[in-house]
Amino acid sequence: MYVPSHFAITQPGELHRILRAHPLGILVTQTGDGLDANHLPFEFDPTQGLLGTLIGHVARANPVWQQCRNGAEVMVIFRGAEGYISPSWYPSKHETHRQVPTWNYEVVHAHGHLTVRDDEKFVRGVVARLTRTHEAQEPKPWKMSDSAPDYIDAMVQAIVGIEITVSRLEGKAKLSQNRELRDREGAIDALRRRGNGELADAMGKSLEDSVR
Repeated sequence: MYVPSHFAITQPGELHRILRAHPLGILVTQTGDGLDANHLPFEFDPTQGLLGTLIGHVARANPVWQQCRNGAEVMVIFRGAEGYISPSWYPSKHETHRQVPTWNYEVVHAHGHLTVRDDEKFVRGVVARLTRTHEAQEPKPWKMSDSAPDYIDAMVQAIVGIEITVSRLEGKAKLSQNRELRDREGAIDALRRRGNGELADAMGKSLEDSVR
């Protein structure tokens, strides 16, 4: 990934934040037929391994778990806040007319090695952890015991666990850091008016960090 130094995310905590806030990752693998990509929710555990571990599951019918040997090198892409930026939002544009549209975004690439975990205990643990995380905000969180045991047993048999030991985390936050202050503020205000608060917040935090 091309990462100019002023867009690089270097703080581990910020990389972890994006992984957790946007857990639907794109698992990129190399197969005999070429590159493949699967969209999967992951649970990230920063305490396991040198740089953390990603766990998830795929449908048993998905050939990816059979195409990738244990230890295969893979990459998972996590996209954070993102959105279109119009040059009309920059005050300087109306003076110089020397601005063009762009797209701002946050992204993390997690490189690592994949292990297939086709065992019931591991798969149940993955499902339980993902469920606890994503049901936490519900008034009455769903849990596996809410369904009939035989139904859950069948569902567990239909999926295969995967575990990725992270070897490198690469992050990029393209948030108008290369623009002058008033243009950054103009873009933030326009994003808020258009309902993209997440990107506005990310740009606002980046702006605050740069003026400290």
